[in-house]
Amino acid sequence: MQTLDRRKFLALSGCSLLISGCLPAIAPSPPPDFDPIDYSTRRDGAHRLAAIDIQQIPEFLHRQVVRYPSEESPGTIIIENGNRLLYLLLEDGYALRYGLSVGREGFDWTGESTVYRKAHWPTWTPPPEMIAREPDLERWKDGQPGGPTNPLGARALYLMTDGRDQGYRIHGTPEWRSIGRFASSGCFRMLQQDVIDLYDRVPVGTRVVVI
Repeated sequence: MQTLDRRKFLALSGCSLLISGCLPAIAPSPPPDFDPIDYSTRRDGAHRLAAIDIQQIPEFLHRQVVRYPSEESPGTIIIENGNRLLYLLLEDGYALRYGLSVGREGFDWTGESTVYRKAHWPTWTPPPEMIAREPDLERWKDGQPGGPTNPLGARALYLMTDGRDQGYRIHGTPEWRSIGRFASSGCFRMLQQDVIDLYDRVPVGTRVVVI
C-alpha cells in the first residue's frame, strides 16, 4: 500500500476534522513541528514507558498513514489477522496503520466487536483456563496491578463480541519484540507508544472488524 508523506498526512488530518462532524474517533492533527512517530522513553502517569528500537521492527509494522479504500465508515477499526496489521479508517480512502501481534494458531478469531471500555494502565486478570495451562499465574488470580511488566501494557481497549465480553482486548505489551508475530491468546498486542496513540483517537462505541 502507498504510504502518505508527513505534509499530506497533516493536511489530510486537519481537513478531515473540519469537514466531517461525524469523526469523533480522529484526534486533532499535530502541529507542523510534531513528530508523530516517537518511541523514546518517557513518563506516563505513575510509570515510565521503555524506549523501543523501532529499527528492529520491520518497516511495514511501523505506525504510518496509508491508502486504504474501504466501504466501512471513518473511525472504524479494521484488523487483518494474516497481515498483523490494524487500520483506523480516516477520510478520503486513507487509514492510520499500526503493527500488531495477533492470536497464535488455535487462538485467532474473526468477526465484529465494539469497544465498550477503555483503561489506562489496566489490571490484568488471567482467565481460569490460562491459569490451568500456566500454574505460575495463580498468584494473579485476583488481578495483576497495572505497570511496566503487566501483559496488558499501558492501555487497553475492551471488546464486546456477540453481546458479551469474551476476553478479547486491543492492548499494549512490554514484549515489543512480539509485534509482527502470531503469539497471543486471541488479543491484539501493540507497541506501548502505538496503543497510547490509538487510545487517544478512538471513543467507547468504536466498531472493530476482524478479518
